[in-house]
Amino acid sequence: MNWDRLTTVEEMEAATNSLLENGKKVGADSWQQRVKNQTPHCGFGEAGTCCRICSMGPCRITPKSPRGICGCDVHGIVGRNFLRFVAGGSATHSDHGREICHTLYESKEGGAYQVKDPEKLIRIAKEWGVETEGKDIYDLAHEVAEMALLEYGKPFGTQRFLKRAPEHTQKLWHDAGIEPRAIDREVSTALHMTHMGNSSLPEALIRQSLRSGLSDGWGGSMAGTEFSDVLFGTPKPVDTTANIGVMEKDQVNIIVHGHDPSLSEMVVYYANDPEMIALAKSVGAKGINVAGVCCTANEVAMRHGIPMAGNFLSQENVVLTGACEAIVVDVQCIFPALGPLSKCFHTKFITTSPICRMPDSEFIQFSADSAAENAKAIVKMAVENFKNRKSELVNIPNQVSKARVGYSLEAIVKVLDGVANTQVDQMGTTKPLLECITSGVLRGAVAMVGCNNPKVRPDYAHIELMKKLLENDIILIVSGCSAQAAAKAGLMDPDLAKEYCGAGLKRVCELAGIPPVLHMGSCVDISRMMLLASELSKDSGVPISKLPVVGCAPEWMSEKAVSIGNYVVATGIDTFLGVDPYVKGSSEVCELLTGEHGVKDWVEANYTVELDIDKMGDMMIERIEQKRAALGI
Repeated sequence: MNWDRLTTVEEMEAATNSLLENGKKVGADSWQQRVKNQTPHCGFGEAGTCCRICSMGPCRITPKSPRGICGCDVHGIVGRNFLRFVAGGSATHSDHGREICHTLYESKEGGAYQVKDPEKLIRIAKEWGVETEGKDIYDLAHEVAEMALLEYGKPFGTQRFLKRAPEHTQKLWHDAGIEPRAIDREVSTALHMTHMGNSSLPEALIRQSLRSGLSDGWGGSMAGTEFSDVLFGTPKPVDTTANIGVMEKDQVNIIVHGHDPSLSEMVVYYANDPEMIALAKSVGAKGINVAGVCCTANEVAMRHGIPMAGNFLSQENVVLTGACEAIVVDVQCIFPALGPLSKCFHTKFITTSPICRMPDSEFIQFSADSAAENAKAIVKMAVENFKNRKSELVNIPNQVSKARVGYSLEAIVKVLDGVANTQVDQMGTTKPLLECITSGVLRGAVAMVGCNNPKVRPDYAHIELMKKLLENDIILIVSGCSAQAAAKAGLMDPDLAKEYCGAGLKRVCELAGIPPVLHMGSCVDISRMMLLASELSKDSGVPISKLPVVGCAPEWMSEKAVSIGNYVVATGIDTFLGVDPYVKGSSEVCELLTGEHGVKDWVEANYTVELDIDKMGDMMIERIEQKRAALGI
């Protein structure tokens, strides 16, 4: 293994091509072929100019037919489609958070789920005005969990976590009328607004899209992140490995895939059960290897050092190795193609959630009250399947990178405490990072997030943008599939990645013992980034929108990504997109989202869409330098 250089995108593509050849032997389908079959895409859909929300249509806007049958013009149609996109993403992430809250409610002493970070639980309880003195920790957990669940449907008030934002940001939300109320209410309102015969005014639709996004980022996603930490432990830096080479030829390989850590935590636990390991050896394996795909990979990597096999567009690759005994999924971003693909090999495709039922899968319903039983059955099924592996189909590319992951907000602050002057500096703040920025040692920070997407060369945009930003002394905070792109390339290896940095960033990495690309978690954990931005704002006295910080999603794909983009922008962080968000059919909606007037007037930030990745990098650097100049630093 060559540990002294980055793994290139070209090398990753060559490995994928070898796996596709493996698939041809058994007649397997692939997303690469399906993209070809679906090209060209629908032009009306890409522009957002078709409408199918009632049965008078579907309607599509053309020069000959500039209005739908109801009379809605292109601006109303595009705005409604955008809001529905956001509502879908907000519902998805928030429902993930709801499941975590339910799991917390089911926690108990000696149970499958226990409180691993009682200090964080107590801190949140005090934040919400709950009496903690003398209470049993599980009584407290149940009380807080119930309060969190009420955030989804409470009849009055706004989201509790909004108070974590700087006062300046809270005022912007209030004045713009976009403070999210109950989480479910904002999703319901979005769907109601876009029903036939309701809102067609672009400004009203975009305001609600920000509000719905905020109900995700500062509501459901934040709940999912915070209470996952309470249950499973708040992440701290841990070393792991990444890329397809983490699959083991002589071990039972179990892939966990999806987003909900409740399942993967239990699978990891039972994969280390001596009984299961003994069973694995009895069928000829040397042990059990659990690896992750997509955001579940991020969850188990940052808490247990479990290796990351790949991100969203890598999910078929793990099966194509011929060495995957089971791919176990929970919710979100799961290819239905995994069912027929697994049947081409010996792989068990196991679905576990009523929210994610798919053909050609084995369904084992996973729930908090039967978690141990379910997880043990899944691991046993995978182990017993090892004997069905066909050795002639095993092809594991020799690609593995080192990665240091698990930089929660708490972990970042602890790292900063380690480089602060204890004689004069206040501990437990972001001020050492601010000092690096104000002195010019670091020029700023970029939060890079999002999926990968066949419309953009997979992982290329993430990796090339990261390299460009690092050269310019810009530190990167990453999550989701973007984080895994960095990990696969080697950009989270502290020893290797620092050599790709400018002199200032390299010095910071050496002093703090960190990689220049900080892994902050899964896609719900972008809520951690909002809290980091808030702390930087409070510690500096500078509004979030004025900080030399921008957001970026160069390869985004899902409804969740658009919801994320909306709450990041609404929090005051300029956000750059490398894939068009299906609004180009409306000049009014484009102006609201990307112009100088519209969302920028309301929240002091907006979107930039740039499909040329090199240009996007230059634009982000320019925006950071503009913010520095405005601050006089």
